[in-house]
Amino acid sequence: MRKRTLLLAATLTTGLLTALPAATATAAPSNLSGDFNGDGYRDLAIAAPIAKVAGKTGAGYVAVVYGTASGLDTSKRQIISQDTTGIPGVPESGDYFGDRLTTGDMDGDGYTDIVVGVHGEKIGSTDSYGVLTVLWGGADGVKSGTDISSPLPEYRNELGWQIAAGDFDGDGHTDLAAANNSTPALNIFRGPISRTGKATSLVGVDTVEQTTIYPDGLVAGDVNGDGKTDLLVMGLEEPSTGDDRTRSALYLGSATGPKYSKKLAGGYTATIADVDKDGYGDLVTGNFMEKSTNEPNGGLGGAVTVTYGSSTGVSSRTPVRITQDTANVPGTGEKWDGFGWSLSSGDTNGDGYADVVIGANGESLGSVRHAGQVTVLRGSATGLTGTGAKSYSQDTANVPGTAESEDYFGDAVFLTDANADGRAELVVGAMGENTSDGSVWLFKSTTSGTTATGSKSFSGTTLGGPTGDAYFGNVLAG
Repeated sequence: MRKRTLLLAATLTTGLLTALPAATATAAPSNLSGDFNGDGYRDLAIAAPIAKVAGKTGAGYVAVVYGTASGLDTSKRQIISQDTTGIPGVPESGDYFGDRLTTGDMDGDGYTDIVVGVHGEKIGSTDSYGVLTVLWGGADGVKSGTDISSPLPEYRNELGWQIAAGDFDGDGHTDLAAANNSTPALNIFRGPISRTGKATSLVGVDTVEQTTIYPDGLVAGDVNGDGKTDLLVMGLEEPSTGDDRTRSALYLGSATGPKYSKKLAGGYTATIADVDKDGYGDLVTGNFMEKSTNEPNGGLGGAVTVTYGSSTGVSSRTPVRITQDTANVPGTGEKWDGFGWSLSSGDTNGDGYADVVIGANGESLGSVRHAGQVTVLRGSATGLTGTGAKSYSQDTANVPGTAESEDYFGDAVFLTDANADGRAELVVGAMGENTSDGSVWLFKSTTSGTTATGSKSFSGTTLGGPTGDAYFGNVLAG
């Protein structure tokens, strides 16, 4: 069962939504990736997709916490929903606004924008669902938004089921890839996208026809170092015989957009980062069920696979598989751990190698079931390694809170340099905290990498959001 299946089965409760002012930029725009208000510090978008908004259960909202010289500052924040002035749409039950997020400078003005895939949004009185809402960054933060829908009817079935942004054609403008749910297709909106919602052109890609893989996950990054963003498509493959299995397909960026290259290891999530500092992005895929004869029965504890990049795309180097039983990786692989449920990458100690944080949201701590745990693995000249690995849970010294059953600490993870010191800090979401209200933890980084010392946690209500079930921290982006 995948994350979004769990979300749709959630029990929803009530809450009130309030909006709070954004930080005011002192220098704009910075052209820094992840900087929504242009002040030179990266910011963070946090989803609360099952929150009740304007009396509608499961309407959802997105919180923004702004970066400062001291890191992410919860006193400088916004709450954004379809009930917010300047944001299109109206709150409806089951919209789950925020459960799909990506970021990029969509209109080329130097401010990073937030794209929300509102795949549950019904389009008028038609049978079509799904819009893409761009929340525009600016000197005063996010103040307005624009809806985008596909002009191609066959590509509208839950448009925004998965989204990813990048310069796929190498023309210097950010493009947007958006997958549908049932229709096996991708929309590639060519940037720049205007604030009227118009893109310069649109390309449709049928991934099932080309690869037999349904697009249940999209991850963008430069694998071959050519300056064009490549796209990893992840999902279930329908083989000619046997059960469905997870597979990935790499699409390389080109002047005409993403072009299919080859199939890779399967998984449910991924990140692309240069873990060996050779100039090429490496593909780290997470399969929380781990490939086995019957994945839905819990797998073997979960695994991540590192497929190294090269000038031609995928390197001939043998992919490396890492589990909690790998040397120097904390813990022990156990059924239902979910190691690889969530992934993010960034340089946590400033040594130039990308590190990878791995969420194991189903990890049980003693008799505490599914409390959750995260592990940070270091990049090195030889690749991703367990040497120097660090692991954190709510039972780790100096980490706020106490591990409880069904907290799902590590449900979402994110690495970002919010204080501009050259080291990425760790952000961890636990959607099940306080019986599905959800919370987020912030960890600092030093020259030795991430540290629990000085870590802090906060909830949606800390930012002025609603009380009650929200899955706050279920999705993180910046």
